[in-house]
Amino acid sequence: MEEYSRRGFLKGSLAAGTALGAGLGFPNVLKAQGMVKIGVLHSLSGTMAISEVSLRDVVLMAVEEINAKGGVMGKKISPVVKGGVMGKKISPVVVDPASNWDLFAEKAKQLLLQDKVAVVFGCWTSVSRKSVLPVFENNNGLLFYPVQYEGEECSKNVFYTGATPNQQLIPGAEYLMSKEGGVYKKFYLLGTDYVFPRTANKILRAFLLAKGVPAANIEEEYTPFNHQDYQTIVGKIKRFASGGNACVLSTINGDSNVPFYKEFGNQGLRSENAPIMAYSVAEDELRGMDASALVGHLAAWNYFQSVENANNKKFVQAFKAYAKKTNLPGGDRRVTDDPMEAAYFGVYIWKQAVEKAKSFDVDGVRKAVYGQTFAAPSGTIRMHEYNHHTYRPVLIGEIMKDGQFKIVSRTKGLVEPEPWSKYTSPDKGCDWVKHQGTYQKKA
Repeated sequence: MEEYSRRGFLKGSLAAGTALGAGLGFPNVLKAQGMVKIGVLHSLSGTMAISEVSLRDVVLMAVEEINAKGGVMGKKISPVVKGGVMGKKISPVVVDPASNWDLFAEKAKQLLLQDKVAVVFGCWTSVSRKSVLPVFENNNGLLFYPVQYEGEECSKNVFYTGATPNQQLIPGAEYLMSKEGGVYKKFYLLGTDYVFPRTANKILRAFLLAKGVPAANIEEEYTPFNHQDYQTIVGKIKRFASGGNACVLSTINGDSNVPFYKEFGNQGLRSENAPIMAYSVAEDELRGMDASALVGHLAAWNYFQSVENANNKKFVQAFKAYAKKTNLPGGDRRVTDDPMEAAYFGVYIWKQAVEKAKSFDVDGVRKAVYGQTFAAPSGTIRMHEYNHHTYRPVLIGEIMKDGQFKIVSRTKGLVEPEPWSKYTSPDKGCDWVKHQGTYQKKA
């Protein structure tokens, strides 16, 4: 597998973004009649660009597909305004919050109040999502958020297409505790120091304790964003694992994953003696690493590029062709992953909701999203009927030397999303139909 340096990857991605902008009408927003503007709010620079650039790319691919498919409700559209939603072409407005959490809020406000976009697709980290949340709620904007997260949120202005804790965190730990996963009994919880890993590990710790794991068999540690020196921490993990039966549950985010996995291998730790279950590493991050040293380590997601079905084959081929055609770095060697799939089908769910509502009005579209289904690359997914989250399958994958995942476990059907974990908040629920968001469950 060809490797790309992080600097080269980001430099090339930004250049590609500029070129795409010229063709798709951003950053100079098209004002012509027959256009509807959407916002794309992902970091194109900084520590999170390694993950977020590809979300920008796949959203723009979805926009191109929709704009090429021709109208809505059987009406023909002239070649000048061919395609789109409600007879309108989509004009994406792309901004770069640069992995700066305060800047996310500023850019979100710009998209809603200056550019007046109909919807925004964006954010990766929970701190970025928390930063923009007041902007969307105070201005009645609509955000589609495509990444797995810690739950404990129920916003009227956000649709969450990534996993809730019961769709990723808990199944990952359960697999490692199972016979198939190795019956591990000691757990090192390692994450980046911000809201997602800390809340995720609060939930994981509660789950492990509920399952009878002694507190002495659970370690927990955090590092800053962009942390690069993992020698001391990996040394601790090595000592922790020396007696056997130990594994790592990793919520490290961004480019820190590269030095972490490298140091893990350098100190002689392998999947056989201390497997890592990653919650924020997928195919896109692996393409910048030496995957040969990572073979056998695991990840819990709701989609892998290796999913075998016709929809996924079409999706993977389409993205590779799109990357080559638009001169994205890596071209047709690019890969797909879970957050990319969630970002992709989020655009289509919004499109379908607009068509059902026959309006771009946020309140009408919101109601129309409830219960929507889409034939996604992972299989048919469904938007929840009232809690703004998504029914998705749960998959466990094992890293192979080519940077892809061998799927070793998959749920038989879709798993219902639970924004509030039963292990930490059993008395809370999320409902925007019968309640006003988060509510107290009856005993």
